[in-house]
Amino acid sequence: MTKLILGNHTAVFAPRSEQDRIRNFYRDVLGATSRVESDSVDRFQLGETHFCFVWHEEALEPKHFLKAIYLELATDNLDAMRRKIVDFGVSLVDIPDPHLYFQAPGGQVFKLVALDEDLTLYEESESARPGAAYVAA
Repeated sequence: MTKLILGNHTAVFAPRSEQDRIRNFYRDVLGATSRVESDSVDRFQLGETHFCFVWHEEALEPKHFLKAIYLELATDNLDAMRRKIVDFGVSLVDIPDPHLYFQAPGGQVFKLVALDEDLTLYEESESARPGAAYVAA
């Protein structure tokens, strides 16, 4: 059976008006390491988990809250899991990235990656959105 786990990379869409409060909470209260702080995106590391905050000028409308966080799914059989997910009939999300992004029933958006994939490129980039062309720091 194919193994599937939640990965350690998360992207959250947040209002710019909460930027200072979010930075203070993750950095000062939780003790997360600040990896990148910019006008468009912040990246924090808490243990093995990486949080990417993508800043928006306005808060999301209530109907969009279910899409406000992108989670990572890691699998030991990328091709089989991709086929299984797509065959189920989920909504695919068009992101300029080689990974499969999809919206699960309930609205959550996931990125599918390989368990042994090197994802360090995503941890220190200044990219403004998940899946964009990443630039290593």
